[in-house]
Amino acid sequence: MTHYDIVAQSDESTVVSEYKPSDKRPEAYQSEADLELEFIGMLVEMSYEYLPVHTEADLIANLRKKLEELNGYTFTDSEWKRFFTENIAAANDGIEEKTKRIQEDHICVLRRDNGMSKNILLIDKNDIHNNKLQVINQYETAEGKRPNRYDVTILVNGLPLVHIELKRRGVQIREAFNQIDRYQRESFCAGSGLY
Repeated sequence: MTHYDIVAQSDESTVVSEYKPSDKRPEAYQSEADLELEFIGMLVEMSYEYLPVHTEADLIANLRKKLEELNGYTFTDSEWKRFFTENIAAANDGIEEKTKRIQEDHICVLRRDNGMSKNILLIDKNDIHNNKLQVINQYETAEGKRPNRYDVTILVNGLPLVHIELKRRGVQIREAFNQIDRYQRESFCAGSGLY
């Protein structure tokens, strides 16, 4: 009999997982780079799209493309610039404002060039299958207090929503938490502040 564990549950949907143990056992030391590649491979098998994005310009271009796909609308360059700076990467937004936007204000109003308004979804909460999941790795930021490179990031419709810091076996998990905390202080808000 197959056993499913509930990952998340709400009135609208339930996400379950089935654990299938691997038949192969590791025979040798696994480096952090090998762990990262294996993890990304598992995500790709679950239909995440791997995206070789390592710069902020590429990340923003992908975000625009994914939001256009989700909303069935093509931004003009001026509309995108205005929408991005007012609704996604507002200069004064901190982690609380960004979190609220995703959790509560996920429908933003675009002021179109012709003066009309259009609702733009950041995330489709009515039909979660419309959202596109992507994974990137080794994203580099040269801005902030010092350059950093993030291990793995999950993008939802191009938005970097989950950061995963990997550590090889034998390294205390606390080191990953400390590293993410340092990124929060030094570079997550650097550049456009998209992270």
